[in-house]
Amino acid sequence: MTGVQTCALPISRKGGLKKVSPGDLVTVGVDTVILFDNNFMMNRWREVLKVNNPDSIVVVFDHRVPAATQASATAHGIGREFVRRFGIKRFHDVGYSQGIAHQLVADHGYGLPGSVLLCSDSHTCSGGVFNCIARGVGQPDIVYAACKNETWFRVGETVRYELVGKLSRAVTAKDAFLQIAGEYGDHATMNVEFGGAGMQSLSINARKTLTTMAAELSAEFATFEPDDVMLEWVRARNPAPFEEVYADADANYAAVRKVNLGALEPLVAYPDSVVNNSRPVGDAAGTKIDQAFIGSCANGTLDDLELAASVLDGRRVSSQVRLIITPASQTVYRAAMKSGAIGKLVDAGAVVTPPTCGACGGGHLGVLGPDETCITATTRNFKGRMGDLSAKIFMGSPATVAASAIAGSITDPREFLN
Repeated sequence: MTGVQTCALPISRKGGLKKVSPGDLVTVGVDTVILFDNNFMMNRWREVLKVNNPDSIVVVFDHRVPAATQASATAHGIGREFVRRFGIKRFHDVGYSQGIAHQLVADHGYGLPGSVLLCSDSHTCSGGVFNCIARGVGQPDIVYAACKNETWFRVGETVRYELVGKLSRAVTAKDAFLQIAGEYGDHATMNVEFGGAGMQSLSINARKTLTTMAAELSAEFATFEPDDVMLEWVRARNPAPFEEVYADADANYAAVRKVNLGALEPLVAYPDSVVNNSRPVGDAAGTKIDQAFIGSCANGTLDDLELAASVLDGRRVSSQVRLIITPASQTVYRAAMKSGAIGKLVDAGAVVTPPTCGACGGGHLGVLGPDETCITATTRNFKGRMGDLSAKIFMGSPATVAASAIAGSITDPREFLN
């Protein structure tokens, strides 16, 4: 395949090359390096003697916050010392600015269009919603990038998804992702690009769900083409200059696929896999659940909490179900309090936790026990992901999760949202 693709353009620019093609290995400059609490765990951390540019580094405590174990508390201490030693200004400790790293990228405009952003969490591709090259890398690579502000990528082919139409009220971007994952399966070694007229009807939060969940397709990068909505979002949060990236007129794609948002219905992914495992929610209707969870970097946004609150408003969670809500950041939490969403959720019987990765990764604040069944609006439903290996994890949208929490079994949200 020849030609340059949207994902390749900033790679060529950052690598000082006129053109790159699929299969090329390219060394690029890195603009933003995010370190999170897992990086500072004793079994992973190696002492860093020098960082190239402290202003390029963001330190976030998110996976186990507040500290869930002695090990995580120790990691937080190591991270705080790292911040102090190198004068890191962009530090998100437990407290006012707490949040999941990928949500903080959105809250603070850390992922500038046309830039390169690295973190060692696999859902770093979330930042591609802002037209930046964002990718998860391993611990050695993230430490090297912090020290040298460079890394390398292998350029892959790109699949473009043309979004058309508009979602109905009970259908969300999570359902759009489940449609893509169910129909097309994994995208290993490939990049995913979203665009088309339908994106205009999607909020930044909805778009971010798609780029975040692209990690579950095994995509290398996931990006949205620029538009005024995204550019204004970034400029309102970060005054730094940037140069957005557009596809070449003659860009070649491995495939161009259309997603009709208006034709979608609520879907669920069945336990243990996301790809090639989606079905209409009606197929799973009536499946009894023990826990319902809404949160994570994919679905802990203000839009998600307000949607769940609209389903639960004036209703009660089943006495047989635990509904756990985890906002993706303190900024989201505060906004949801002001909008009244938190009050509606709590009045319905939900438990709201501090912003953290928490139950999504089975760390704390909602771990599943033996033989329990959960429906979750998070990123993964792998066996053992949220707790015991015998637990069954279904994945759906926040609307589907909220409706299921009321009914005590997996339920179509259209019964509550017309």
